[in-house]
Amino acid sequence: QVQVVESGGGWVQPGGSLRLSCAASGSIFSINSMGWHRQAPGKQREFVALITSGGSTNYADSVVGRFTISGDNAKNTVYLQMNSLKPEDTAVYYCDAVYREQGGKYIRYWGQGTQVTVSS
Repeated sequence: QVQVVESGGGWVQPGGSLRLSCAASGSIFSINSMGWHRQAPGKQREFVALITSGGSTNYADSVVGRFTISGDNAKNTVYLQMNSLKPEDTAVYYCDAVYREQGGKYIRYWGQGTQVTVSS
């Protein structure tokens, strides 16, 4: 059974920084990519960033230059360093892991989410 577990959320003042971590476990298959999405109250879940097993990264326009995603393939772990945080970054942040499973199918697993609150 695949588990995706996030940690590192919390409260921070505008302009501050937080680092989120996410670890995936429980599968015999290889991870194709891991990433982060977020969902603010009353809004749809939106893409934030992803990193592939090959190290390629992609970011939402709203976080470019402020957030950095990195990963450790050996540990099936991904990190999201968030700097210059703004109140509009307040959301529940969800980690996902996409596995390439039997038959070449790609299956996405989600974590439970971690709250990030940016306010003064």
